Amino acid sequence: MSLEALQNINPQSLLDTAISLAAAFILGGMIGFERQYRQRTAGLRTNVLVAVGAAIFVDLANHIAGHDGAVRVIAYVVSGIGFLGAGVIMREEGNVRGLNTAATLWCSAAVGACAGADMIAEAGIAALFILAANTLLRPVVDRINRQPLDTTAVEVTHTVHVIAARDYQKTAMRLLEEALEAAQYPTRDLEVRAFGEQDVEIEAALAATSVDGDVLDQIVTRLGGTSVVSQAFWSASTTE
Repeated sequence: MSLEALQNINPQSLLDTAISLAAAFILGGMIGFERQYRQRTAGLRTNVLVAVGAAIFVDLANHIAGHDGAVRVIAYVVSGIGFLGAGVIMREEGNVRGLNTAATLWCSAAVGACAGADMIAEAGIAALFILAANTLLRPVVDRINRQPLDTTAVEVTHTVHVIAARDYQKTAMRLLEEALEAAQYPTRDLEVRAFGEQDVEIEAALAATSVDGDVLDQIVTRLGGTSVVSQAFWSASTTE
């Protein structure tokens, strides 16, 4: 068996695999860096692993069974990433978060599959479009979200979420209330619930209907940087 393994070593094939995996690593890292910078659930390492993993499977199938085998493996990669993406999607009281992160993972797998199929240029172009979607379109989305709604039948609720240890619950609530008061965002409702065995989640629903997303980003960033808060984020939901 060991002799067969040595006989299967082909320098040209190894170089081809190394180039494919290196391309998947670099391009997946570019996509993941932007996600890590935004402090999303799936960041740098996750996107790199998804891209490299897809490249490994496709490259392996390509070397063993040729293009037909690679096509079949790509189909399995697409469905498999669907299960992985479902793990980063969270539903909270009718508000769904993580869809963009799941979609980015799906796209990272596509980039890795292109690299594994020796389509390096196509993988690079795809990565650029993915980065453009997550960066260039972000200001457009924020601007649209800040526009007042035309109908009074729809109500927008902005909620700030803070996760802290039970022992620091009162301190975290005080920091949250002070940050919202400083931004002149009064709280309509404040709710505390258990979050795992050691932590609590504090939800502050804002009474203001017109909220600046950039201001909320600054608030949760400051709260997340304190020693008593392990995680802070905000969400917006609409009800009719």
